[in-house]
Amino acid sequence: MTNQEFSELLIQKGIQLYRNMPWREDTRPYFVLVSELMLQQTQVSRVIPKFQNFIVKFPTEQVLARAQLADVLKAWQGLGYNRRAKFLHETAKQLIEQESFPSTEKELLKLPGVGKNTAGAILAYSFNQPSLFIETNIRTVYIHHFFNDRVDVDDKEILEKLTETIDHEHPREFYWSLMDYGSWLKANGVRNSSSSKHYKKQPPLKGSVREVRGHIVRALANDETLSYTSIEKLFGAGRTKEAFEGLLRDCIITKKGASYHLTKA
Repeated sequence: MTNQEFSELLIQKGIQLYRNMPWREDTRPYFVLVSELMLQQTQVSRVIPKFQNFIVKFPTEQVLARAQLADVLKAWQGLGYNRRAKFLHETAKQLIEQESFPSTEKELLKLPGVGKNTAGAILAYSFNQPSLFIETNIRTVYIHHFFNDRVDVDDKEILEKLTETIDHEHPREFYWSLMDYGSWLKANGVRNSSSSKHYKKQPPLKGSVREVRGHIVRALANDETLSYTSIEKLFGAGRTKEAFEGLLRDCIITKKGASYHLTKA
C-alpha cells in the first residue's frame, strides 16, 4: 500500500467509523487531559460515563485543584490505577498557577502524569497540532498496513511512517480516524500487538497487588476510615501489606492513629 492509498483509506474509515465522545465534542485541553488519563489501560465504553460524571463534579481545572484528593479518588472509582487520579489532581493545582494551559510538548511534559503520548494527544486534539505519538491503536493500524509480515516492529519504524502520512492540515481528525480504525480492526480480529518490539502483556488483575490496592481504596471510599486489621480481614493477609505500603508511599491513603483514610490534602 502506498502512502497516498493509506491516507485515502484513513479518510474513508474516519467517516465510516467515527465515534462520538464528549472530549471530541468539546476539545478544551482540560477535557482532553482528563480523558487521556482515564483512557490509559481502560476501554472507551467504560470511560465515557466516568468522564461525564467526573466533569459534572470537577468541570474545570480550577474546581479540581480546590477539591480534596479523597473526593477525586472517590469520583475515580471503577477506573483503577488510582495514581492517575492523584496525578490529575496535582496537575490541576499546577495548572492554576500558570496563566494558560501549556501548548508545547516541553511544557506539557512538566505536568504530573503526562508522558510523551499524553502530551502528543493534547497537542493534536486540543491545539490541532501535527504532533507525533504512538499508542496501541496507532500501532495496530500501521503494523496491519505496512508491517504485516513482521514480528519485530520497532516504534521508530512506525514513527517514520507516521511522519510520512500524517495530515498536517487536519491532525485532530487524522488521529481520531486512526483511533477509531485501530479499535475497529481489533474488534474484528486483528490482533497484531505482539508484533511490536514494545509489546508487554498486561499481567492478570486477579490476585495482584493492583487488585488489592483497588479494593482498599474502594473500601475506604465507602467507609471513610478503617483499621489495618479490618481491611486484612476483608481481603486476606496475602498482598494486603504490600498494597498498603504502596498506597502510603503514593500518598493515596493516610494513617491517623490506628486507622487509615483516603488522603484529603
